[in-house]
Amino acid sequence: MVTIDNAWFSKLQYAKITKMRFYIKPNIFEDSILLNLKNEIETFFQAKLVTVESEANVVFVLDKSIYPGYLVKKMNQEKVIILAAETVSLLQGFYYYLLNLINNDFNDVRQTPNQAIRMIDHWDNFDGTIERGYAGRSIFYENNQFLDDYNRVKMYARMLASVGINYIALNNVNVHHEETFLISAKHLAKVKFLADIFGKFGIKVMLSVNFASPIRFGDLKTADPLDEQVQQWWQTRANLIYDLIPDFGGFLVKADSEGEPGPFAYGRDHAQGANMLARALAPHHGIVIWRTFVYNAHQDWRDRTTDRARAAYDNFMALDGKFDDNVTLQIKFGPIDFQTREPVQPLFGALEKTNQIIEFQVTQEYTGHQIDINYLLQQWYEVLHFDTKHGQPELLLKDVPQTKSPVPQNSGVAAVGNVGRDDNWTGNKLAQANLYGFGRIAWDADLTPEQILSEWLQLTFGKLEHLDVIKEIMLSSNATYEAYTAPLGVGFMVTPQNHYGPSIDGYEFDRWGTYHFADRNGLGVDRTVKTGTGYTRQYADANYAKYEDLTTCPDELLLFFHHVDYTHVLHDGKTVIQHIYDTHFEGVEKVKQYLALWPQLEDELAPIDYQNVLEHLNRQLKNAVEWRDQMNTFFYRMSGIPDNQERKIYA
Repeated sequence: MVTIDNAWFSKLQYAKITKMRFYIKPNIFEDSILLNLKNEIETFFQAKLVTVESEANVVFVLDKSIYPGYLVKKMNQEKVIILAAETVSLLQGFYYYLLNLINNDFNDVRQTPNQAIRMIDHWDNFDGTIERGYAGRSIFYENNQFLDDYNRVKMYARMLASVGINYIALNNVNVHHEETFLISAKHLAKVKFLADIFGKFGIKVMLSVNFASPIRFGDLKTADPLDEQVQQWWQTRANLIYDLIPDFGGFLVKADSEGEPGPFAYGRDHAQGANMLARALAPHHGIVIWRTFVYNAHQDWRDRTTDRARAAYDNFMALDGKFDDNVTLQIKFGPIDFQTREPVQPLFGALEKTNQIIEFQVTQEYTGHQIDINYLLQQWYEVLHFDTKHGQPELLLKDVPQTKSPVPQNSGVAAVGNVGRDDNWTGNKLAQANLYGFGRIAWDADLTPEQILSEWLQLTFGKLEHLDVIKEIMLSSNATYEAYTAPLGVGFMVTPQNHYGPSIDGYEFDRWGTYHFADRNGLGVDRTVKTGTGYTRQYADANYAKYEDLTTCPDELLLFFHHVDYTHVLHDGKTVIQHIYDTHFEGVEKVKQYLALWPQLEDELAPIDYQNVLEHLNRQLKNAVEWRDQMNTFFYRMSGIPDNQERKIYA
């Protein structure tokens, strides 16, 4: 029997909670979430529910004035009261209290989530594979069947609920043949089983759907969203789903993107396609989350006027205000595709009349495959605190969904998840921190990466003599990964399809629009209005001016916005070519430092965790060396300019 890793529910946590006594005020309606709260207390944490309030350490109180979120109030050294208007918030308050109990850092607190929707998207396929998954096979499916491993699913639901996640999509947005039928009567009973498990933890289940389902089911010859028969088909399908799963969340849709079907086939736009589905769900209070990851996936590398970065804005800005209230656009945080470094998508702040979700990627598709240590909270925090310049005095990205969505409760943040059937959930034990951290920063975007990491380390490992070693590694890991991969925001340069390891020209003459345009004189993509694709003009005036001007463009995004000579001098005084050499040598040295530091933890960590990270660090070093040698050799051969420190380059 496989032992499931308890993630951030450590033995230390159990030990403290088991001794406690809990009391639930009798005026609270006993729904499935409250029953689950009782079960969590008595069964999972093996603490005691008492029937006399005066005997309790923790008291749960329903208070309609505490909405949204919850209030945790310390009455004295022995008693705490958790107040909320809803049972789901009482459950969230319970987990928050436990977090602070373990960290010995408890004060009265009123917790209100920054985002209404806090969602994990699974790219799991019904055959058990996971697109861009790096932690084993799906926890839900195998061989086009449901796994029925409900203990694992329940533990996963507990993990997500403990950090405030409240929505989950169960299947890949690239909906293949078999997954199309997840909304059929044949499979909905099993979907209900999963929905019931997640529902007890306050998490609504959604399904990714195939826009062409009426055709794929064999019922109709068209999927035209303006066709009355198509509209009726989806209404009937929605009724079937909600009859069985009353709290079903709705549909996640990828349409007219990378080969997925959509309304373009019928001369319709995204609003017409999304609204058709939304109107089928509206009587049931369901929502449609419509992804904006739409671009020309058949680009000609010879044509420098076509720019993939422009695509989301060009496709969706003109539709602002045309989407129904229960439609939400899910927009990747950057204009390309979850790169280690790219600017914030200019749609954010520009859209005024459309519900919005910011999309991140916890799974490390372009950021190290959960082989390389990469604590992504550093990147996410920076992105969320980017000023879009669409407000007075400012409008930070973290505030866009709530302030720019006409129906704020239908806005929020989402991320592609990173779990699989590996014993430790995420392949690399330290990658658990990204899943934990996404939930925490989705709830409170002002929590710093350092704060979140400290929480996770304490909850996961308890008190370690060399805890600072893990902190040092993880807090520098995102910058380290960026140092030895693609430079100065140019992006990609990865192995095609797989996206791990270097292949500098791998996509350079392909159709995906991910070019670096390196030649003997320089590199980078000219996205300026003056001489390039004009992408910079999609930003608010202040950001447009900053990115358009070579002298004010931030160095870390220089090659995203400009094509420059190798001898161009950065703000720190280095040339571009010397920066490439230095960062790639420095990145490798940093990974070597991680390997030298890690043995200090051998006697403090569980052997399985120690060996797991050590193995991944050794693999990371090989990857970093390969990146260093290929990048430095390529650009030396291209430029003919030597490294001014005369280090080894394979000319």
